[in-house]
Amino acid sequence: MNFPQELKYTKDHEWIRIEGDIATIGITDFAQGELGDIVYVDIDTVGDSIDKEAVFGTVEAVKTVSDLFMPVSGEIVEFNKALETQPEMVNTDPYGAGWMVKVKMTNTDELAALLSASDYSALVSA
Repeated sequence: MNFPQELKYTKDHEWIRIEGDIATIGITDFAQGELGDIVYVDIDTVGDSIDKEAVFGTVEAVKTVSDLFMPVSGEIVEFNKALETQPEMVNTDPYGAGWMVKVKMTNTDELAALLSASDYSALVSA
């Protein structure tokens, strides 16, 4: 399973890439594999300020719907519009074209609580 070293992770299976005060967020390769074929990504929180660990949307697979949890507090500034017509990109490229939202972080101190790639790998293989 693929867990890029430059990313941070949550126990709820989101990944986060930091570029200045903007965080790009998606779900991990492990999460998309567990969900199966993703058919819909529902995120209608663009422009909203969301607290860490609050639900910011859902992802729907053939047999289940799963909540998406915010890894850090901030304002959602962008949704990956390509997912409206191609939600399967979350399955095929979870760390690239399958990203979900971009967030302007409001508390970078929260980054310290996120997992490294090796910590996340240990979590999902336990």
